[in-house]
Amino acid sequence: MTPVEQRRPSQRWSWWPLLPLYPYGRRRTLVRTLISAQVWSFEQLQGIFYVAVPIRMTVLRLREGLLLYAPVPPTEELLEELRALERRYGPVRTIVLPTSSGLEHKLPVPAMARAFPEAEVWVSPQQWSFPLKLPLSWLGFPRCRTRVLLEDGVPHGDELSWHPLGPLDLGTGTFLEVACLHRASGALLVTDALVAIPPAPPQLFEADPTPLLFHGRERGDEPLIDTPEQRRRGWWRMVLFASYLRPKSVEVPGLMEVLSQALQPGLRQPRSYFGLYPFRWSPGWEAEFTALLSPRGEARLQVAPVLERLVFPRCRDALLSWLENLGDLQQLRWLVPAHYDAPVACSGDDLSALAREIRERPWAVSDGSWAYLAEIDQTLLRWGVVPSKPGS
Repeated sequence: MTPVEQRRPSQRWSWWPLLPLYPYGRRRTLVRTLISAQVWSFEQLQGIFYVAVPIRMTVLRLREGLLLYAPVPPTEELLEELRALERRYGPVRTIVLPTSSGLEHKLPVPAMARAFPEAEVWVSPQQWSFPLKLPLSWLGFPRCRTRVLLEDGVPHGDELSWHPLGPLDLGTGTFLEVACLHRASGALLVTDALVAIPPAPPQLFEADPTPLLFHGRERGDEPLIDTPEQRRRGWWRMVLFASYLRPKSVEVPGLMEVLSQALQPGLRQPRSYFGLYPFRWSPGWEAEFTALLSPRGEARLQVAPVLERLVFPRCRDALLSWLENLGDLQQLRWLVPAHYDAPVACSGDDLSALAREIRERPWAVSDGSWAYLAEIDQTLLRWGVVPSKPGS
């Protein structure tokens, strides 16, 4: 895809100032078939300072039409792709917000609901807003067709089963995520709690690998050169930032060093942040990434590290109970998270094994790359922002 195509109006997302994440007002959508004629992935990028990772809306084919799980910004490009599916498989009947706390999942829902005025909107229980608690209708959710999962029943109960994780008290609000099993395909849809991180950059970066090339450098005065090694290195580093916020192996060089490398010829442009590159990676940093993979160097199912240390550090029992309940699902064959890789081959035995592994290993540790997350958690505890005994 050429730069001109990347800037086409159909990719515009006008509401980006409400949550100003990269790539801001331009959201390219990649559509992939995950399970033939049954499950599709609509993927976009989101991030901060080029730390960009995929975010996914999953579309399910049901007997009477389509269901959208965890919507992403409905650009015209995305809506064109959905309308193509509607022509083949029936109208969008249901829009589901499966989390109570994920702003990146919540903000697109009102716009998606306006795009499909006949669709029912279902939201997870205990929705909240900050700093003021506002009714959902004030946040743009349609008053007459918005219902609450589990409290008002569930949509398509003969084809889907629904499995909540939480509610967990976060102090300022509640964490709650509702997984959905599509019985026909065996696909279990989850939102944020579980991920599988691939060793290679996702296909979504093929259109514009700039974030990969930016983070694949060692210094700010290096040009953005596109090579497979540069892309791989950039992807590994972005994953470490997204997983730990400040990995152990990254340092912030002094201001004078950063400025001395900035504004070099060829870097005086927004695409390279004018040469500003405030990172220095220690030798051997790659081991931090490979620790997120399986022993064979492949994607493995795991709890997202940032959630383990900031959301679940004192809620392991609730997470284990959820995993063990999901492990009883006999029809489960695939896992489809809202971030990173999908679909992931998965059985009930795999989720039960993950629960056993979590039970047996140290949980929410505070050393190594976890140290920065632990510092945030302990600060929030001292300030009384998060509860020491959150309950569930």
